[in-house]
Amino acid sequence: MKRDELVTALEAVLFASGEPLSIERISQILEIKPENVEKITLELAKKLDDNKSGVALIRLENTYQLASRKEYGAYIKRAFDIKRKTPLSPAAFEVLAVVAYNQPVTKSFIEQVRGVDCSGVVSTLVEKELIEERGRLELPGRPLLYGTTKNFLRCFGISDLGELPELPKAQSDIRDIGEQLELTETEIPTAEVEEN
Repeated sequence: MKRDELVTALEAVLFASGEPLSIERISQILEIKPENVEKITLELAKKLDDNKSGVALIRLENTYQLASRKEYGAYIKRAFDIKRKTPLSPAAFEVLAVVAYNQPVTKSFIEQVRGVDCSGVVSTLVEKELIEERGRLELPGRPLLYGTTKNFLRCFGISDLGELPELPKAQSDIRDIGEQLELTETEIPTAEVEEN
C-alpha cells in the first residue's frame, strides 16, 4: 500500500474505532512495522492541520485517537444539547494531583496527604473515568490501588504524565496544581445539575 493510502486508511480506522488504538494494534491493522506507525501518524496529523479539519490526531501515552478540536467545543455542546454541568471541585483537583504525581496509590495514601476522608471524591473521579482501579496492594486488607486514565490525559490535553507541570515545592501549593494544567473544557466529564 502506498504511503498516502496508509495515511488515509489510518484516518478511517481511527474514525471508525472511536477509541484510542495502540501503536501495536495500528501496526497489525495496517500491516506495517511498529516503527513506521509514528511516521504515518505524523503525516495524518499534518494532513488534518493543513486541511484545517475539525478533528485532530491526539496521542495518549502509546495510543492514538481522533478527537474534535477544543475550539469547536461550543458547537459540539449545542449539537448534543448538553445540559449545564458543574465543574470539578477543588477537592477533586487535589485528589487528581495526588494520584497523578504518586500513582499507583491507595485511598488511605490520598487521605494521609490531604488530611481528610476522600471516599466520595475518589468514587466520583472513578465514575468520571479520570482515575481507575489498578489492582491491589499486597498488604493486609489488600487495599485498592488507583491511577489516572487515558481520559485524564485527554481532559487535560497532555500525551503522557511526563507533561505534567513540575510539582510545587510547598505542600500548601498543591491546590494550585489544577490551575497550572490547561483543561480541555469540552472533554471534562462533569456531574449533571438538576434544574428546578
